[in-house]
Amino acid sequence: MATQPPLIEARLVAMQLEARDIVSFVLAPANLHADAPLPDFTPGSHIDVHLGNGQTRSYSLSNVDASANRYRLTVQRDPNSRGGSAWLHETLRVGEVVKIGAPRNNFVLDDSAPHSVFIAGGIGITPFMPMMARLNRLGRAWHLHYCVRTPERAAFGDEIEMLAAAGEGRVSHHYDEVPGGAMLDLRATIAALPARAHVYCCGPSGMLQAFRAAAEAIEPARVHFEYFSSNVEAAADGGFVVRLARSGQEFRVETGQTILGALREHGIEADSSCEEGVCGACETRVISGVPDHRDSILGARERAANKTMMICCSGCKSDCLVLDL
Repeated sequence: MATQPPLIEARLVAMQLEARDIVSFVLAPANLHADAPLPDFTPGSHIDVHLGNGQTRSYSLSNVDASANRYRLTVQRDPNSRGGSAWLHETLRVGEVVKIGAPRNNFVLDDSAPHSVFIAGGIGITPFMPMMARLNRLGRAWHLHYCVRTPERAAFGDEIEMLAAAGEGRVSHHYDEVPGGAMLDLRATIAALPARAHVYCCGPSGMLQAFRAAAEAIEPARVHFEYFSSNVEAAADGGFVVRLARSGQEFRVETGQTILGALREHGIEADSSCEEGVCGACETRVISGVPDHRDSILGARERAANKTMMICCSGCKSDCLVLDL
């Protein structure tokens, strides 16, 4: 794994209630008078936020201007939070400084497509905000299907309508917990895609599974998706040896351990964030061995190539795994 760039200090300069249990956090350079702007980002990017409780979590960038020297993170307060959304909502306040990583993008917009269809489930709307703005600037057509339980849970209502009015955009709302409401028919939506259109989905794991099944007949290059949580169990069978090519260290991963957990037990620090295989922070180059891939990022071809793996959740099918660490 390549050496990670140094962390960036950013100051929270604004908080905005967007919808029920959803708040936007706007970050700027910690020293606004210094000549150190935040790195630009591409639509679909996310950043790692190093929280004050010792955790690191990844959040999509939702601001529509990628060069405004601001990062907007829009976060839903999860009642089952493992510490990420709860800490942001309850502890972080305007004026405080946090450390963040540089933007990374595992959900790249193909802005050459003549038409793009976005399917957002709840807080999965966040990566689509800069995507729609980008397509507006290019004069490309897009159609957003925004799926939420009730209208009060839909973030960015006015902003989305303004984006649609400013370009060749359309918006369809789908509320499944209101009288007469219904869930989006994913198969019908995908069957009705315009020619050469690309389709994107971000939302809960159940939606993603249904989306991927409905899109099986479409050319893979036109199908894009991003999980914000995983329902795949991490590989923790153990019973194999990990060898670190750079340091020469070698140790056995025991039953009940992940590779990342074993590294930590041996005092070895490795980059990580979500620890579910959805953010890519722990992606590590594989020199030899056969990984047991459990992430939600790598595609079938990338998995078959066995060049990299997510060590937070993936295991090993061979007796030994040699990593570029």
